[in-house]
Amino acid sequence: MQRVHCGSMTGRRRSAGPREPAPGRDGRTAANRLGSAGSAATHRLRAGGAGRLWGRLNAVDFFGNSFQLAALSILCFFPFLIVVTAATDRDAAAVVAGWLGLDRQAAQAVGNLITSAPGMGTLTTAGILLLILGAVAIAGTLQGWYRRVFDTSTRGWRRDWTAQLLWLGSVLAYGTAQSATGRALGPLGGPVAQSLAAFVLAVFFWWWSMAVLLAGTVRWRSLLPAALATAVCWTGLGVFSARYFSEAIVANERSYGPIGTVMTILSWLVAVGVVVHLGGAVGRLYLEHRAPPASGGDPRGSGTTGSRRTDDPPQGRV
Repeated sequence: MQRVHCGSMTGRRRSAGPREPAPGRDGRTAANRLGSAGSAATHRLRAGGAGRLWGRLNAVDFFGNSFQLAALSILCFFPFLIVVTAATDRDAAAVVAGWLGLDRQAAQAVGNLITSAPGMGTLTTAGILLLILGAVAIAGTLQGWYRRVFDTSTRGWRRDWTAQLLWLGSVLAYGTAQSATGRALGPLGGPVAQSLAAFVLAVFFWWWSMAVLLAGTVRWRSLLPAALATAVCWTGLGVFSARYFSEAIVANERSYGPIGTVMTILSWLVAVGVVVHLGGAVGRLYLEHRAPPASGGDPRGSGTTGSRRTDDPPQGRV
């Protein structure tokens, strides 16, 4: 009698492959829920104050513009500063050292880099014109930045040039006031008093700078938050400069010679550009936060234009 092996008729069970994740009650898998949570977190971050500020700064390429300001300052503004200070029997190196908050040794290194020859006060008309045009280019750069921040337009080339020349004069006056204040306080005032005095001077200087460069297109009271924010960043940069740039200038001069001093000054000028952008953007965001959601005011009153929503930054502008 032939036996029939039933086992040969039963197939082998397939090995279990990777199983699909079971959907939850809402029909979504864990990966989908994680992706949705990440997207929501990213949206909240961009919609928050820090995200909006970063978006505004990136929209205007603040880092690239800061390098542009540093290059223009070395090529155009510093020669203008040297000639003007030499014509008024002042030391340009002392002015630069006061802006950076350098100690005596670092100030000496800057003095070795910036020297005024006895005949520098006598220049040709063409030389003076080129120096003025180069310095005006710096003022025009700042003017363009502030127009993007507050969404304003030009008021005509005559008013723009007048504003730029006034700003150049105020820069020299600010440097003189800063040096005089530092000498008046001296070592008896202490770092706290010196920092407080520097902050007050910075508030008035940047407030005046914005009002002059914008040529009356934005009210003074609307510019005060941006001036305060810029002064805070400027004072912080001064404290950082006094602690870092003095050692950096001395070390770079020993390692690379005068070019090392130039490299350190360029780094400080890039930081100045970042401070200007950051202070202006913070002030504009504060104005938008305080403005009504659907305000129809113009930049002269509230710092916003048209009926644009205050929570959306202008396209292509700071």
